[in-house]
Amino acid sequence: MTIRDFFAKQFIDVIEWVEPEDGILAYRYPMQDREIQSGGKLTVRDSQLAVFVNEGKVADAFGPGLYTLNTHTLPIMTYLENWDKAFKSPFKSDVYFFSTRLQTNQHWGTPNPITIRDKEFGAVRLRAFGIYAYHLVDAKVFYTRVSGTRETYTVADLEGQLRNTIVGRLTDSFANSQLPFLDMAANQVALSEKISAQLKPGFTELGLFLDSFVVENLSLPEELQKILDQRISMNMVGDMSRYTQFEVAQSIPLAAANEGGGAAGVGAGLGAGVAMGQAMADALKKAGGSGGEPASPAPAQAAAGQTAASADSKFCLNCGKAIPRISKFCPECGHAQ
Repeated sequence: MTIRDFFAKQFIDVIEWVEPEDGILAYRYPMQDREIQSGGKLTVRDSQLAVFVNEGKVADAFGPGLYTLNTHTLPIMTYLENWDKAFKSPFKSDVYFFSTRLQTNQHWGTPNPITIRDKEFGAVRLRAFGIYAYHLVDAKVFYTRVSGTRETYTVADLEGQLRNTIVGRLTDSFANSQLPFLDMAANQVALSEKISAQLKPGFTELGLFLDSFVVENLSLPEELQKILDQRISMNMVGDMSRYTQFEVAQSIPLAAANEGGGAAGVGAGLGAGVAMGQAMADALKKAGGSGGEPASPAPAQAAAGQTAASADSKFCLNCGKAIPRISKFCPECGHAQ
């Protein structure tokens, strides 16, 4: 190096960093053709940490405060080659700043459903999503394991690693919980706390601390959700036989209603109600029986059940006779349908 090159160098007497934007976790202070003056000042703000790196090795780390760079504040760096015996010469070293601010509103989610065994539904596939927050606590660990010598390292650079770690832990948590899906969905706060405790060691290995973890939603894929809705509806109905009786009782006035209001219409409506009730009762007996042969219905009841259950016929609103479903007029009495 010539004398001109020596005097062309810039000597740094103040080292500081102000974050220009959100989302920066690590920043390398520009040091090309610049050397730190012995006695220079290092400013580390409350939301920051600083690390000095010499020849690829971490020499020292600093928390928030104002430091004068000399042998008293850098005892580990007294071996630096650029320092003479009087320790008055400038020295060259890489300086990295790290943001310790809380990184909030970080989103996670399962890109594909997680298949687990469920006590109530058998094998089910779960979807989950939520948010989490973390901050950097160990600059040395984060530098050596994550950010390295990059000029900047951002939250977006780390997002994929953290999200995949969370999803991996979720699979283990769901599989080992032994809780039915409905219980997990109803106790999302407790589930969040349990998963958070399992995730924290993985964050610590990266020099981070997991401040909060929230499960916002647990759900099933759409096709399974429809089946669950049907099951909930059946549970709300309760006793199917009593529900059937109620439905038949509700349908009798509707079947008996007609324009003339004659006795024939009422009789037809009652006959239709009895036929409908008998058909539904037979269907329930077959569906819920113990496997034996169902009792044979009386001939008149069987005929009425077949007539009511036929998809090709209906009852005349006036005379109550069975007529083809497509008929617009009753062939017996001529009444409009």
